[in-house]
Amino acid sequence: MDRLSDHAAPALEADAREVLARQPSLPLPGRGHTLERWRALAGIAGHDLCVAKVVEAHYDAQAILADLHAAPLPPDALAAVWAAEGPQATLHFDPATGTVSGTKPWCSGAGLVDEALVTARSDDGAQLLRIRVDAPGILLQPQTWHATGMSRIPSGSVQFTDVPAIAVGKPGGYLARPGFWHGGAGIAACWYGAAAALAAPLQRSPRVAGDGQTAALLGQVDMALQATAALIRELAAWIDAMPSQPHQSDVIRVRSVVERSCTQVLDAVGRALGPAPMCLDAAHARRWSDLTVFIRQSHADRDWAELGRAVQTQEGPWTL
Repeated sequence: MDRLSDHAAPALEADAREVLARQPSLPLPGRGHTLERWRALAGIAGHDLCVAKVVEAHYDAQAILADLHAAPLPPDALAAVWAAEGPQATLHFDPATGTVSGTKPWCSGAGLVDEALVTARSDDGAQLLRIRVDAPGILLQPQTWHATGMSRIPSGSVQFTDVPAIAVGKPGGYLARPGFWHGGAGIAACWYGAAAALAAPLQRSPRVAGDGQTAALLGQVDMALQATAALIRELAAWIDAMPSQPHQSDVIRVRSVVERSCTQVLDAVGRALGPAPMCLDAAHARRWSDLTVFIRQSHADRDWAELGRAVQTQEGPWTL
């Protein structure tokens, strides 16, 4: 597979591999240190959301392989997880030949990684596969990304033609494991870390002391982030206490609350500080743009509807 020629891709790959060299692994979800894992992801995201996107997928791949009792990644490998589905972009796995063919959309990190965990369909159901991205038969489709946010990470479609693949776990095992939902909360930790970093210039602003409106906007940001952090900490404790449970509704709630908090932070910081940081501070502008796109990985109203249906079946969901 041809490597991307864009100058941003090699730099992003180097940054991601540097993070992994310092921190080759994180505590696995549900093993007693879930909050430590999420704090690490939030810290990486607060520095660079595109790097966080790459390494979070790698750490997720490590957790998936552990959950499904598969061989771990090689020490020097960088991995991705390509599990998005599309109505006209579906992979098909042939167990008889051990090959996969078709098109997979939204392949973040394509052209950067060494291995990928890929979902595909087979006669036995959905199957997770492990592939080497330098295998013959893999072709990157032309990049059609137009957003400025998250633009440094390649996220296009990949074409597979009779590509050798190794089945990981049993059909359906990828989605059936509780870790599927635990991993979804890790994405929310990345959003939270970026939102906290975006709020830092407002928290340091001298305007807060002398301007009531600016102080009130900082208060709004504080309420959103503090409440969100408490919910994240609570969920981490629940996952560690009951790791065999998916905590699906709790994860959906946390992802939704974090997404709402990010939106509040983006709005309040912009209103308080005006356009100057977005226009004159490169790191702030990049973080702003990246987070605006990244939080759209939330399923938004569909998740809220799912949460509402789950809450309706509960007895006394809002007791202290």
